[in-house]
This record gives sequence, structure tokens and C-alpha cells, in this order.
Amino acid sequence: MATLSVLLHQIDDGTVLLPEFQRGYVWNRDQVRGLMRSLYRGYPVGGLLLWATEPEMAAVRGSTTGGGVRLLLLDGQQRITSLYGIMRGRPPAFFDGDPSAFTGLRFNVEDETFEFYGPAKMRDDPRWVDVTRLFVEGLEPFIGAFAQHPDTFATYIARLNTLKNLENREFHEEKITGPDKNVDVVVDIFNRVNSGGTALSKGDLALAKICAQWAPARQVMRDHLNQWQAQGFDFSLDWLLRNITAVATGRAVFTALDTVTDTEFETALTKSVGYVNTLLGAVSGRLGLDHDQVLMGRYAIPVVSRLLHLTPGGTFLDSAHRDRVLFWYVHAALWGRFAGSTETILAQDYDTVERSGIDGLIASLERWRGGNLEVRPHDFEGSTRGSRFYPLLYMLTRVHGARDFGSGLELHAEMLGKLTSLQVHHVFPKALLYKAGYDRVHVNAVANFCFLTQNTNLAIGKREPEDYFAEAEDKHPGVLASQWIPMDPDLWRVDRYLDFLEARRELLARAAQSFLSGLGKGSVPIVAEELRPVAVVADEQDDVRTAQIKAMVEELVRLGCAEPALDAEIADPATGRALAMAEAYWPGGLQSGQGKPVVLELDPEVADLPRLEELGYEVFTSVDALLGYAARRNETAAGDEQKQTPQEPAEPPTPAGDPVHVEFDAAMRSVYDRARSEANYHASYFLSMLAEHGSLTTARKLLRSPAVSDGFAALWERGRLDLTVEALVVQPRFAELFTPEEVEVARHRLGQFGWSTAVA
Repeated sequence: MATLSVLLHQIDDGTVLLPEFQRGYVWNRDQVRGLMRSLYRGYPVGGLLLWATEPEMAAVRGSTTGGGVRLLLLDGQQRITSLYGIMRGRPPAFFDGDPSAFTGLRFNVEDETFEFYGPAKMRDDPRWVDVTRLFVEGLEPFIGAFAQHPDTFATYIARLNTLKNLENREFHEEKITGPDKNVDVVVDIFNRVNSGGTALSKGDLALAKICAQWAPARQVMRDHLNQWQAQGFDFSLDWLLRNITAVATGRAVFTALDTVTDTEFETALTKSVGYVNTLLGAVSGRLGLDHDQVLMGRYAIPVVSRLLHLTPGGTFLDSAHRDRVLFWYVHAALWGRFAGSTETILAQDYDTVERSGIDGLIASLERWRGGNLEVRPHDFEGSTRGSRFYPLLYMLTRVHGARDFGSGLELHAEMLGKLTSLQVHHVFPKALLYKAGYDRVHVNAVANFCFLTQNTNLAIGKREPEDYFAEAEDKHPGVLASQWIPMDPDLWRVDRYLDFLEARRELLARAAQSFLSGLGKGSVPIVAEELRPVAVVADEQDDVRTAQIKAMVEELVRLGCAEPALDAEIADPATGRALAMAEAYWPGGLQSGQGKPVVLELDPEVADLPRLEELGYEVFTSVDALLGYAARRNETAAGDEQKQTPQEPAEPPTPAGDPVHVEFDAAMRSVYDRARSEANYHASYFLSMLAEHGSLTTARKLLRSPAVSDGFAALWERGRLDLTVEALVVQPRFAELFTPEEVEVARHRLGQFGWSTAVA
């Protein structure tokens, strides 16, 4: 057993540290509040698992000097880090995370609750005590402050004393000792104990061993990752380690690094970074794939790193060699070569590179594809920017000199000057298609995308293609063909939209096949200058789903969740088959390292949900459901399950027969019935809210939500915002039921997405 104060002193002295393989701090504020609440009430909060080891046995996070046995925290990092941050007013030396999770905690001496500082609520209320100040300065400052309240003085000081005495709380310690407890054994123990979180990967273990020999390894790798991020490319430590393993050993498994010395690892790291930069330069300058959203086939890059390592000079032999490498790289990405069993495929390709270089890789890929590397029209049937063929569309735009509909200029940075920011443009405007009854999958089809300058995109707005196509072609002959637009005017009508998609897919497939074949043969003309990067943004401010997901992500991050990947393809690890195109994806759980991977899939009819669940994903098909899950999760962590939050006040009692309330209740039930009969939308979640909370509280909950509801988004897609709760709230006859702020929220949402409140 050890008291908390002793543990904190050991952290100060550098005798309690973190092993290098431990992930960083991931707790959120609600988990911190929940811990303090449990400690204050004397509840059990779990023991600690420590690894007693000599300095040479394991790399640690948090520098220390001197020898002797060190205690490395295996289980209890989040709890002890939180308590150290609160009681010391600073994070420990081994800290890696967001310190705001434990900064600004307050304790209310009146009701004995913990909350984080909110100026409007706490600024002039001395009952909200700064917890960190109490631990740093002791009781004395508060004795003087509360002396002015003789009736409650003894109670308040007693409660503060109870809180201060948490320093003497004892934690049960279990220690792993013995010379046979090496990193491999301890990591296995860690994974078993840490069953509620994400198990350490093979890469984590390999890097832990490397750091035991060369302590700066992780930071040096992170520095390189940060440099790539500044260029617009996001890679992971695991991915960089794949490249290093390929260069250092020619093998795909991380255990191959066991025999690599620290000097050899450092050399391989330096070379790997050079090879990656060489490929990124070619991918960006030759193919125009210049930012993260369009970077294809990340796990094909280690194969290219191995290829360049075996090539004299460590670079491409000539332009034809470079183009054939790019040919293989693009096709490996398009067909999901590394979407399944990554290590198995990497091992095969490393062996092929060793034997026969790029020619062997291309031949092997052709055999794997049944002799077919042809791009066909149906390959462009994907939707959203997460589709494998979205980068191919962007590549064609860059390399073929696609022209802007407004200016007629080719979409090259050097041609556009100040207009180098491109926007993703829906050829047939979304609002137009939704109004005509097309679903999200067809509206967001890759074949409905093109790239234009911001000025042109704004000028086109929501105009129909049969209108602006003719105008653009008249001003700039050939501009439509440059963007692979079918020239048959009949296909420019909304009622022929599906035929338009089919025709454009044929044009795109033909262009892609021609260019890629030329790369493979080395017959694509060499441009005088490399393509310079351009910024690309998706201008979807008028899209309710985009706004809803953006607001959802902001709220989840505020709740302490990780940033998700957006428009992410989820592939089957066994076959490489695409299982879903997730609107948002948290591969390490909502909080990194805690829980299962989470998927938000708003088009469940085109996803394989049973297989996703079989593979251990938590799948949500509703933004409302995901936000509700995260909120309940945090309430449980904070111990607030029974506490009614200020954001969700109870519905006040209604005077019997109050006519306005009765009318509003009837109107709320009417919009459910009308949505079902007139818009074919069954708002089952809305109906359950009405049954549980009543009409007013349901409306207020929806208005206070950080994101518009699924029902609002679904009705917007059907062109029926008149059937939303917001449309009821802005009606003058219901004004007395809501605050001006609530009415303004409703009015803003409706106006933002194109519905005039003047008709209300």
C-alpha cells in the first residue's frame, strides 16, 4: 500500500514513471470529475499495477537520472496523472495529452459537487473552491474567506479538510518483479489487464524495444511525422515503422526489428524518410495528388521504400522507371491491394521486389487481379470523398488540364494565380437532386463531382446544369469536355440524372485507362514543370448532413473524444472488401485507446453492418444516437446518471387546459403524422421522445442540441423543412412557450438551410 502523497513525491523524484509503450493521457473532464467524486465519497477506485525494473530493462517516458530500480505504471496511469495534475497544478514529466482535462476543477462546499470552472456561474460565488489551490496552499486561505459565514463555517472547513486529506488515501499496489519479466512478458500482462482499452499493437511493442536501445526514437519519428503534416499529409507512427522495417530488414513483421541495433535503426529511419519524400514528390508533382484526402494506398508506400532502397542511388532510375512505379502504386491503391491482410501482402511484395523489381510487382499485381488492371465505368460508382476513385478523379483533373467553367483556365496553380483554392463542386446541385427525390448515395456520387475555383462555384450556385453548361461552353469552347461532361444536352436535365452519371462514368473510365496505360508504358509526355500543390476545400455549407456532422464532431471533441477520420473507407481485414464508407470513424475508440472502434454510417443500406459488428466495431447509423451515447457515457463516468443537467430542464407543469400548450402538443404530433404520410419519413426516435418527455421538453432538447437532429436532416433532404420542430417554434402563436434565444436558434437553422421563416 502507498499513500497518494508518497506516489506523487515518487513521480517528482523520477522513481515512478511510464514505460515507453504506454499510450498518452486520454481522460476527459467528466472522468476526472468522476474520479474526484468517488475519492471524496470514499468509494473504491482500483489499485495500481507497477513494473519494478532496472534502467536497462525498459525505455521510459519522463526523463530521469541515476540508477536503481524504477517503478513503471502499467495500470493506473490515467488516475494517477489526473490526481497529480490536480494536486500539483501541473502535469507530470511523463505527460503526453491535453492538460485541460484536469485544469480548473472546482469543489462546491455547499452541495459537495465537482465541476470545472465556469465564470458566469462561479466568478462571484466563494462556495466554488479551486481544488488545485486547496492542495497547493492548504486550508489557510479558505479559513479567512469563510470566517465571514459563521453559520456554515465549521461545515465548509470540515468538507475542505476531507478533500485535502485525500492526499493520505492509500492505493493498493501490485508489483511485477524479476529478471524474467522482460518487455515482451510485461506487454502481454499489460494487454490482459487493460482489457477495457485498445491492446498494444505489434508496432507499439517493437517501438518500445527500440526505445530501450535508442531513447529518442519515438520523438525523432514524431518530428518527421510533424513535418509531413505541415505539408498536408497525415501518417502514423505505426506506418512510419512499417517503412523503417522494410528498409532495415526487408520483412513485413515488426519482430524482425529484434535483431536491428540502435545505429542500424537510426540509419534505416533516415533512409526511409528520404524514400518517402522521393515518392511523395513524384505523387504530388507528377500525379497532382498533393494533399491527404487524395493520397492513395498508404501501405503501398513501404513497398516503394523497399524498392528504392534496393535501387542504385536510392531513387528512380529515370522518368520511365518512376512512371512505372507510379502505375503500380495507383493500381495497388485502386484495387485495395493492402486493405486486407497487410503483413501477408507486404511480405509477398517485398520478396517480389527483391527478385524482379518494379516489373515483378506489376506482373504480380496483374496476376492478383486475374490479369485485369483495366479501369471500367462501374468502378466510378462510389460515393463521397472517401471512395477509392475520388482521388483518381482529382488526379485526372490535375494531369489532364481540366478547365474552370467560369474562367476557362486550366486548374493549375501557376495558371490560377490568386485563385489557387479549388472547391469540390456538385455538377448537379444537391438541393436540386434532393428536391427531385434522389437519395444521398446518388447525390454524392463521385461522377457528380468536379473541381472548380471558388468564384465559379459561387457563381453557379444552385443553377441547373442545362442552364450553366450551355453558358460555359458558349464562352469557353471545349471546357465541358475537359471535365468529362457528356455533350448530349438531354443528359443535362434533372430527370436524366442517372443517365448522366452513367455517361460520365464511361468518359472518366476511358480517360483514366488511357493515362494509366501510358504511365505503365512510359509513354505519358513529361511536363516541363511539376504540378504545384493547390488547396482543395469542400464547400458544403448549405448541406445539412455536412453541418450536422461538423457540429457533432465539435461536440464530441468538447466532451473529450478524439478527432475522427471523415469519409473513411472501412475494409474487411480478411478480404479487403469495402464494408462501409463511414461519415466518421474512430479506429481507437471515441477516446483513443479506450473501447472498440466506432463507426458512424448514415447510409446503412449500402454497408455490411453485420460484418462490421462481427469484427468488433460499434456502429451507429444516427448522429442523435451517437451524441446520446457519448453524453450518457460521460454522465456515467462523472457519476451524474441521476443528476438532471442544466441543458435539459424538466418541463414545467402545464395549467389544465392551457390552450397554447394543448395546441402545440397537437401540432408536434401532427408533424410526425404528416412527415410519415407526406414525406415518407418515419420519425420513430422523435415519437419516443414525445412519449418520454412531452412536447415542450422534446422541442427544447432538440433546440439545445449542438447539431441539428437526424429528423431535421432527413426532412431537409426531402425538401420539407416545414415539417420540422423548428418550423413550429418560429410560429408567432407559440412564441410564449419559448425563450427568445430558443426561437432564434430555430430561425437561424431554418434560414441557414434555405427555408424562409416569413412563411411560418
